[in-house]
Amino acid sequence: MDIATFNGLDSPDGLDGALQALWWDAQGDWERAHTEAQRVGSPAGDWVHAYLHRKEGDIGNAGYWYARAGKPAQEAGVSLEREWEAIATELLAGD
Repeated sequence: MDIATFNGLDSPDGLDGALQALWWDAQGDWERAHTEAQRVGSPAGDWVHAYLHRKEGDIGNAGYWYARAGKPAQEAGVSLEREWEAIATELLAGD
């Protein structure tokens, strides 16, 4: 699945948990996205979890989740939109 198809989905049903969390975030529902990311229990879920805490502004907590995901913490120069797209692209490629 590509990002355009992913963005056009009416529902996250059938997606793995990390992608469901990203889908909810794209819908503007941070709380639901966070709940889904917490449930995943995998490096992919941890990466989405890190992104969500970065988006929230909780950089310390985000750093913890980036480390758990095995991903470098994003620098201030990387936009949230670019990071979301990078996560989605990688997760969709592995789907």
